[in-house]
Amino acid sequence: MAFDQPLPQSLSPSRLADFQACPRRYQHASIERIPQPASYATAKGRFVHYVFEQLFSLEGPERTIERAREFVGPAIEAILTEDVRSDVGLDEAMMTRLLDETEAMIEHYFLMEDPTSVTSEGVELRLGEEVAGAPIYGILDRLDRDADGSLAIVDYKTGALPNRNYDIQTFANTELYAALCEAKYGERPTSIRLMYVAHGTTIERHVSDVVVRARANAAAVAWTKIKRYYDDGEFPATPSSRACRFCSYKDLCRSEGVPVPGR
Repeated sequence: MAFDQPLPQSLSPSRLADFQACPRRYQHASIERIPQPASYATAKGRFVHYVFEQLFSLEGPERTIERAREFVGPAIEAILTEDVRSDVGLDEAMMTRLLDETEAMIEHYFLMEDPTSVTSEGVELRLGEEVAGAPIYGILDRLDRDADGSLAIVDYKTGALPNRNYDIQTFANTELYAALCEAKYGERPTSIRLMYVAHGTTIERHVSDVVVRARANAAAVAWTKIKRYYDDGEFPATPSSRACRFCSYKDLCRSEGVPVPGR
């Protein structure tokens, strides 16, 4: 079949992850643009990111914990739309939980670093550039300039701590961001800091030339396949327990005859 919808003009790390998990998921999300309902986890992530984004819109000396708390109210208005409230079934108990968890993450964050001393090159930085032949687009939580003059990618995480045996997956998106920064600015970040604000823990990794090149090449290979599948009119489904577990398109795939594992 031929698609009525145009091929997206860029590939984000999250959409790349969709494609690598299952090309059919990419088709539904990026080509057909079938909406995916919000979950409590995704709503909380956007909520807390909003607070920190607003905090870093202030000049350094103004970035206090009191000012951070002032952005919780605006986050309610900006993030908790009627659609989001409906998707997650937001009630009074869930709102209380969200606000309590947000307060805990704000407190943890201020123990993790002093934002008044941070020098940032960009917050919620939107970057688009061709990387190894693939048009990559990403939004960086922060791109910092460290005291030694080097660049560091900072990414807030509001979920559980990862299993350190799987760092190759944990850092996948941000390592592609490093390639994107190098293509855009001619300067590669030297470190990546993942700030797990729900736990008060930062996981840092040095940016390796070998790994960054591998991420860029993997994106280029995926983009070539995406264009081919688009021209063919169908993206193959590759069901597996891992890929299908949290996919919101399971019922659609089942209706199309895809042997989705589990219920």
